[in-house]
Amino acid sequence: MANGTTRKKGSAVKAARGSVVSKKGTPWGTIIAVVAIVALAGAVITYYMVASAPKREQKDREAAAASFAPTASDPDPSKRIPGVVTATYTGSVHVLPTERVAYDKTPPFGGPHDGYWATCTGTVYPNAVRTENMVHALEHGAVWIAYNPQQVTGDALNLLKVRAEGKPYTMLSPYPGLDKPISLQSWGHQLKLDAADDARIDEFIAALRSNPNGVYPEVGASCDALGPGQFDPDNPPPFDPSKPGPDAKAMDYKGSTGAQADQTGGMGQQQPAPSTGAPAPSATPTK
Repeated sequence: MANGTTRKKGSAVKAARGSVVSKKGTPWGTIIAVVAIVALAGAVITYYMVASAPKREQKDREAAAASFAPTASDPDPSKRIPGVVTATYTGSVHVLPTERVAYDKTPPFGGPHDGYWATCTGTVYPNAVRTENMVHALEHGAVWIAYNPQQVTGDALNLLKVRAEGKPYTMLSPYPGLDKPISLQSWGHQLKLDAADDARIDEFIAALRSNPNGVYPEVGASCDALGPGQFDPDNPPPFDPSKPGPDAKAMDYKGSTGAQADQTGGMGQQQPAPSTGAPAPSATPTK
């Protein structure tokens, strides 16, 4: 009888425990919350990986092009890049904001230019900018990435933007009518290309952007524009696609009276030009 009573009590205890467990039920709220947190974390990580991919890939491209950085023994590594064309120009020859220059190259990469330089602080211009201002920025050591807006769009354009956006002494802009999809300019140097994934883009930038070895006239000059009324990066002077007229300034122009002249010394500030103008430039192409 005792054993029977004991078994009955044990069964009753088990039944009571089972009843309590069944009453508690499955904690679906907790499970759903945990699943939601895990899903959110996964989405954040995925978004970060996708969003940061272009910048991470650009770091890889820059690392691959690092061997083209200038040194004292290799002052102009762009000479090792196939397709680079060079020409010799004298700097500090300025024209007025109302004047045009009959450049010898398209896009130009040296010669007379506006007294105010285009902002080149990693600036991505959505619209084409007046050429005479862009050339002045090259004189300060900038690299100008120009592209044909009818040929370079979408992913290809994004590949160019990641090379320029936020990068010091770099600027990107469309150039209507460009004879190649892409053209890179630094002072006295040019490289025209067909594809935005060409490794020579990064090699050109590594070799020539802020190169301290005298490959451009004004080492240490600023890339910050002077602001509204002079050069406003938010509302820059527009590109003129028409052919320069008979009043355009020639490549051997001596400079305009009253144009702005650089006063650099590492800051790139400006003061009025003397009335005598600047010395005549030299524009003898070399290859």
